Amino acid sequence: MKKKTKLIVREWVESLLIAFILAMLIRTFIVQAFKIPTSSMKPTLMCGDRILVNRFIYRFKKPERWDVVVFKYPLDRKKPFIKRLVAEQGEKITIANGRVFINGQMIDNPHLPEYYYNRGDYGRQGLKIDVPEDKLFVLGDNSFNSKDSRYWGFVPKKDLVGKAFLIYWPLNRIKILNK
Repeated sequence: MKKKTKLIVREWVESLLIAFILAMLIRTFIVQAFKIPTSSMKPTLMCGDRILVNRFIYRFKKPERWDVVVFKYPLDRKKPFIKRLVAEQGEKITIANGRVFINGQMIDNPHLPEYYYNRGDYGRQGLKIDVPEDKLFVLGDNSFNSKDSRYWGFVPKKDLVGKAFLIYWPLNRIKILNK
């Protein structure tokens, strides 16, 4: 091989290697893409939506009520799950008569349905649940079709992957996710 050809090949290999390393660093520490597999967050997120998740935000600020969060699924920690953060440590959550209450006050959020179904061990009618230290209580926006904290309990804060901030696909649904 000629010397010039070797230099060109080496430049390409180095460039591809650097690009790969940068992509892995960005994906691991900064932003990660996810595909929504179910309708549990409908109408906020539809089945098939592709989103971007900020992976570093919770290193600098604490999660806030109504954030759409990605976390390790408590029943299979290899699976990422996405739900809406509803209650934090030290708060008391109750689901009664189709309404969600935090510390005795009915919450009103346009992302939650008008009627929130009482399901699962943690979602039984009128059950008052104290959110333990370093834990979160999350709910899907589609209460009829969501396996969430009503079924398996709390999400440890350490299991948060990040905050969803953008739907980037399909093109007709591109938007920034707000609370």
